[in-house]
Amino acid sequence: MLRVAVVGSGPSGCYTAQNLVQRDAEVRVDVLDRLPCPYGLVRYGVAPDHEKIKSLQGSLRTVLEHERVRFLGGVRVGDGAGGLPVQRLRGLYHAVVYCVGAATDRRLGIPGEELPGSWSATEFVSWYSAHPDAADAGFLRGVRSAVVIGVGNVAVDVSRMLVRSAAELRPTDMPQGALDALAASELAEVHMVGRRGPAQARFTTKELRELGALPGTEVVVDPAELTLDPADSGALPPGQRRNLEVLRDWAVRPPSGVSRRIRLRFFLRPVELLADDGRVGAVRFERTAPDGQGGVTGTGRYEDVPAQLVLRSVGYRGVPLDGLPFDAASGTVPHVAGRVVRGGTASPGEYVAGWIKRGPTGVIGSNRSCAKETVTSLLADAPVLARAEVPEDAVAALRAAGIEPVPWGGWLAIERAEAELGARLGRSVVKLSDWDTLLEAARSA
Repeated sequence: MLRVAVVGSGPSGCYTAQNLVQRDAEVRVDVLDRLPCPYGLVRYGVAPDHEKIKSLQGSLRTVLEHERVRFLGGVRVGDGAGGLPVQRLRGLYHAVVYCVGAATDRRLGIPGEELPGSWSATEFVSWYSAHPDAADAGFLRGVRSAVVIGVGNVAVDVSRMLVRSAAELRPTDMPQGALDALAASELAEVHMVGRRGPAQARFTTKELRELGALPGTEVVVDPAELTLDPADSGALPPGQRRNLEVLRDWAVRPPSGVSRRIRLRFFLRPVELLADDGRVGAVRFERTAPDGQGGVTGTGRYEDVPAQLVLRSVGYRGVPLDGLPFDAASGTVPHVAGRVVRGGTASPGEYVAGWIKRGPTGVIGSNRSCAKETVTSLLADAPVLARAEVPEDAVAALRAAGIEPVPWGGWLAIERAEAELGARLGRSVVKLSDWDTLLEAARSA
């Protein structure tokens, strides 16, 4: 019986586990996660009002409830306090697959980025998604205007969440503290800004259109900022063409006089965050222009946009895991077809899948083919890997290392506690948002 550990219970980890048990009846898989809750970014990265995407948890749940798959939450892998070193983990299983994603945001690298009121979009998303590492940092306190830097789907999500009413969000599983803060918000204007033109925006048309359907909010687009680069003068791909059609329609709509606005801006490159009384007060942008090759060049003209909250949404980046090799340039673990490479050669029994393997690209479904490639490599190596002696059950070794895993029953107890909290608040399910409460609920199992 081949015993495999998969580190990470998001889509890439679950698809890896699924592939393993479907293709080899002699494999048992432990899916480890440092959180007591499974599903990764599907639980902690999808906006609360996107029920269709969040419903993917159902298919991931089926994987984790497979008779040869076991969920072990609360297991931190890596050096440091309370962590299980990579080499120790490797000795507990025939093979280990790391599916740890890309856990941080890219930075802007401009003056003022460290000012209070300047955050990554991921930090904001983690807060309203009840990630236990997130803190209520007073994101919205005293905020009248916000700037979201980036024009991808995450930027659209956070812009939408900033202006949605409490009544619209109440049926979701958003934690009560975040719901109360959004309900009390006096924010009236959100600027979503891209340094290039509308044809280079990364949002999908479906996400974009949702902005135009928000009650009490109008979307404002400047027709002068819808200029196309001469390089895009030919036939645009269907998605970009549909985006432009939506933006051009908004650009000619008369003002509606509602209380909140989302301004979509293009050809503006952030160069500095300006302080006001010790915190962010505005963002200084340089006007850019198409360079004829799909990029932009600076014009030397500047514009200051008032903002008491700045969220950067310019991409994700992988972070090193103690004990694993790491390519800082790409933010990934070096590999060949999913096999981790150490010192120029494949390291026996160590594999990667998902964003830590290929970088933060693709959609959730892209993890299926990525996992399949890694599992193909692992199963090809299995005859050699299976010769190693490993414990019959790794849980005893984890406990000996001072780690008490949260089993699947513990996660089910968390689900029950979240349903009970929702009932007490007159809502549906409401997420628990701190470590102590989550672990207390898990132990009730």
